Amino acid sequence: MKFSILGAGGIARKLASTVKEMKDVQLYAVASRDLAKARSYAEEYGFEKAYGSYEEMLADPKVELVYIAVPHSHHHQWTIAALSAGKHVLCEKAFAANEAQAREMIELAEKKNLLLTEAIWTRYMPSRKMIDEILAGGAIGEICTVSANLGYRIDMNERMVRPELCGGCLLDLTVYPLNFVSMILGDDILRMDAHCVMTETGVDGQDTVTVTYKNGKMATMFTTMYTLTDRSGYIYGRDGYLEVVNINNPSEIRLWGADRNEPKILKTWQVPAQISGYEYEVLACKKAIEEGRIECPEMPHSETLEIMRQMDAIRAQFGVTFPGID
Repeated sequence: MKFSILGAGGIARKLASTVKEMKDVQLYAVASRDLAKARSYAEEYGFEKAYGSYEEMLADPKVELVYIAVPHSHHHQWTIAALSAGKHVLCEKAFAANEAQAREMIELAEKKNLLLTEAIWTRYMPSRKMIDEILAGGAIGEICTVSANLGYRIDMNERMVRPELCGGCLLDLTVYPLNFVSMILGDDILRMDAHCVMTETGVDGQDTVTVTYKNGKMATMFTTMYTLTDRSGYIYGRDGYLEVVNINNPSEIRLWGADRNEPKILKTWQVPAQISGYEYEVLACKKAIEEGRIECPEMPHSETLEIMRQMDAIRAQFGVTFPGID
């Protein structure tokens, strides 16, 4: 499969270095607004082609799967352009700026009968299936509540603080705890309560979200762009709890007992060795394309739209708007 990248930023480097180590996936083309930058990427990672415009790359008939690696504000525009050019698309998270954009992107993919999926890597990793199987086996009994946090010191990155680029914690960081919680508790939500600390530029710099479900279960989430956090996820049951080490790329799962007088780890599971973790979403795309699918079962369109709805609701509570989009 000929894999191409639209946008030569930091996340593109991670995908390129990963795909370079994969079998049966070829780094075919990279496109940047700066031809010299595209050529530098091509030389460094081994792309066959380098383009100085996105349009040129999308016009190449050999391009099969396009990874959209531009800021959130431009996901909609270039996903639509790639689909219109007849290309399958893997679009970086957050999928779009809002649900309306996401729905338009998905409707075009359906019309064109092309694969379109969201690059929320944690949905594709083996750790997801591992967690599901542990919980299904009754290791912690009935689940009552879930908590998760994610933080990195990234407020110095321009795209994180500019509202016109759809900056802020929500689309970049909070999307991960939302997905973590959704994979465990589902989406039958009664209410969401969200609060944030705003940056001087008018986007959310730190978020807290509490979700209450119709069945009485709850989830709490915290994210920040100002500091590194432990990035842990906890799934609390009546008979114990699971600790997921680093919800953004799980490395270990720990089962804790329910004895409050002597808390201890009863069992641990190591996540399989990987190239980077990004390979799983690429492999899922390859498999889906070979099977003639327009969505990946790991992250179906319905779930992408659900998470976008949740983020729209949270952003409305924050009072954050994106110029030219909202």
